[in-house]
Amino acid sequence: MRSVTTSRSLCTVTAALLVALTPTTPASSAGEPVPTVFLGDGAVAGYGIAPLDESRLPCVRAAENLPDVIEDQLADQSVLLDVTADVSCAGAALHHVWEEQDLGDGVTPAPPQKRALTKDTRLVVAGLGAHTVGLGRILKQCSARLRGRDGALLPDEAVDPESPAADCAAYFTKGAGAGWLTKRFEQADKDLEKLFSEIGSESPSAKVVLVGPPRLVPEDVTRCRAALPDGGGRPLADVPETAWGFLDEQVQARLNSLMAARARTAGAHFVDLYAATGAATACDGTDRAIGGLLEPSGATLLHQRLPWFLHPNETGRDANGDAVAQSIATAVYGLAPS
Repeated sequence: MRSVTTSRSLCTVTAALLVALTPTTPASSAGEPVPTVFLGDGAVAGYGIAPLDESRLPCVRAAENLPDVIEDQLADQSVLLDVTADVSCAGAALHHVWEEQDLGDGVTPAPPQKRALTKDTRLVVAGLGAHTVGLGRILKQCSARLRGRDGALLPDEAVDPESPAADCAAYFTKGAGAGWLTKRFEQADKDLEKLFSEIGSESPSAKVVLVGPPRLVPEDVTRCRAALPDGGGRPLADVPETAWGFLDEQVQARLNSLMAARARTAGAHFVDLYAATGAATACDGTDRAIGGLLEPSGATLLHQRLPWFLHPNETGRDANGDAVAQSIATAVYGLAPS
């Protein structure tokens, strides 16, 4: 087991949690590990965190990712998990729970993540949503560097390559991009509803935990003007300052609210971690829990250093995993906070 610290691919998670409303006595308190499946995108998989799990290279999964932290922390609270599958994959959107995920030319697609679910599954932890609303495409719309060679590992295309990156905030709020963004959120709403339906159909007795996106941009956006601690550029690279508030309010906060609303509709409990991560965004220097956009990560693939695309770094993975585990222990199994 690992030691957890306290303090293609895009996806960011840090997170919202979705659990069943009625606490139950933990099965593991009687020495029976809980059959558990993890679904998710790069934030769950641990994109950018070294070392990579070489057996899962098409999905760029870390050897020690968010599920590992959750499992370790729950074990410390006597909630034992029997992790029957971790099918998290960088770049996954909500629809990849029930559809194949294209992993590139010449690579076998990842099967629908729901295939890991069974009637015996008792806990499902899922973290998806950012790709469904097109965060990768939004970032490319707002970054000239991402549209070029620096963004080669981010397979999404800009929404409108003819519109200058410097004008992206106006494009999404006043231009043609506003309608595009509305449609993406409408699709995310439908896909979240289908997510609950698919999990319920495959694993009707399972408790469900939905881990949503972390906060990338702080309320005080001026913090994003400071250079990264190593002096390698700014946390949001060349994304224009006029777009920083838009990314936070119209993309991240909007997605977070949508997930909370869909959880309520599904009769589930939503734990809002977005509200708790404002002091550890990509713009918080040595305290950042998110790798800065295009900041070199610790992971290497095919002799190439992977850049962060605003994914949780090691600090974020550990803090998010601790919070997810605490919510599972208290809200799902009714244990006292540790």
